[in-house]
Amino acid sequence: MDALEHIISEIERRDTRHGKKLRANLEDLTPELRRKANRFMSSYETFTKERGHDISYGIDSYLWMINMMMYEQIQFLRTGEYSCKSFADAEREVYSNSDLMDQYMHGLMLSQFLWKHHYKVFDFFLQMMEKYRHANHPRRYLEIGGGHGLYLREAKQLLGPNLEYTCVDISASSIEMARSFLQDEAITFIQQDIFSFQSDPFDLITMGEVLEHVEDPRALLQCVGDLLSDDGVLFITTPTNAATIDHIYLFKSRDEIVELIQSAGFDVLDEYSIYSEDVTEERATKLKVPMMYAAIIRPH
Repeated sequence: MDALEHIISEIERRDTRHGKKLRANLEDLTPELRRKANRFMSSYETFTKERGHDISYGIDSYLWMINMMMYEQIQFLRTGEYSCKSFADAEREVYSNSDLMDQYMHGLMLSQFLWKHHYKVFDFFLQMMEKYRHANHPRRYLEIGGGHGLYLREAKQLLGPNLEYTCVDISASSIEMARSFLQDEAITFIQQDIFSFQSDPFDLITMGEVLEHVEDPRALLQCVGDLLSDDGVLFITTPTNAATIDHIYLFKSRDEIVELIQSAGFDVLDEYSIYSEDVTEERATKLKVPMMYAAIIRPH
């Protein structure tokens, strides 16, 4: 039994209905993505053991996370807004609670290949790195908000060891998780607010699921744009209508995201979007089904 199948089987044993949903989610997983998923899950199992846990802790964290998100989504549909209204709210309710953050990060790690909209966006990322490494001949790569480290690891594998790799994150726990998971001394990890980060320009910047965590995503995009080289490009992802305990800025549609990107001084070069559920566009709009949006953008 491979690592991915082991985890799904364990989830299915505890929650049969959700396990069946996950199996349906994985029907579009290509052989190459399944290989990457198994590599990631195997690394995750090793990572949990090194931190004094076992895979049961990760599965417990994942099941807690989906129940928490379900509650937050119900509240969002009732009120039309997220629970957190500011970064101070998120800091007080989430980021300052180390046990809760650990659970949350473990749950998110497992979701990377269990949720179709996550692995589909990851596949788009791989395609974009392949495309723009040939077009831009990058020398310096920056990741903002490293999370579980998957994107950073795959970027380095695809772009090669000769680039300079840097990861900046405001969260100490996130930095520690990415550093421990990747165990790559060639990557520079910096715990710092990106608004105060200064550096020579980068040719490729990745900022996955960060815009929804700030109060002013336009200002963040403009700040990151100043870190790009003349031919540099920025890969971003952000969701719409996706309530969870630390999301602050609410994007209601793809058009709202694109309008914000353009108002921040960027052009969209390539884009991809996918809903979290297999429903029609009409039904997704009516029910406010979360959508994940991804794009490669460049300053005007």
